[in-house]
Amino acid sequence: MTASPPLERPATGHAADTDTLTVPRAELDALRAQVRVLADRAAIAELIDRYITLLDTQDDHGFDDTWPHTVFTDDCRLEFPVGTVEGIRDVAAFHFDRKSRFNRTHHLAANYSVQADGDTALLRIHLVASHIHHDDGPDPGGRFDIGGYSRAQAVRTPDGWRLHRWRFHLMFSDGTGPRPGPDPRALRTSRPRP
Repeated sequence: MTASPPLERPATGHAADTDTLTVPRAELDALRAQVRVLADRAAIAELIDRYITLLDTQDDHGFDDTWPHTVFTDDCRLEFPVGTVEGIRDVAAFHFDRKSRFNRTHHLAANYSVQADGDTALLRIHLVASHIHHDDGPDPGGRFDIGGYSRAQAVRTPDGWRLHRWRFHLMFSDGTGPRPGPDPRALRTSRPRP
C-alpha cells in the first residue's frame, strides 16, 4: 500500500475559507461509502424506534390507518405469537385490535443488529414490553410482561427505509395474557416457525 501524498494548501495567504485539499479518489470513494453505511444504519434505527413507539401511541387519538405507511412496505409480513398479518392493508387494524385488549402498553427495544447490503438490511432487535390490563389502577400489580427478539428485513424505498418482514420470537412472559386471548402458558412456550 502506498502512502497518500500530503495534503496540499495553496500559498495564497488568504483566509482559511479559500484553502483546498487534495485527496486521492480512492480515499474519497471509501469515505463516501462509509458515510452511506452510517446514514443507512441511522435511518434504519430511526425506523425501528418509530415502529416501537407507534406500538404504544398509534391509537392515542382513535383508530388511525395511515401510520403503517411510515413504517412498512405494501407487501409486508408480520408474525407474532398472537397472529400474522400479510400486506399493509390490515396492519393498523391488527395492531389496534391487539392493543385494545389492554389499557396501555410500554415497549422498549435495544441491541439493534443491522446488516445492510445495498438496498436491503437484515435486523435483530431485542424487545421488552409491559401490558397493563383495563381493570388495573395507576400502580398496576397485574401486568402482562413479555420479552424476546425480532428478526426483520428492511428495504430501501423511494420514501426511505421500510420494514418488509418482522417476526417476533417470544422468550418469556409473566402474568395473565391478553383478555380475551390465548392462555399465557401457551404464549410462554410458543415459538414462531423458523
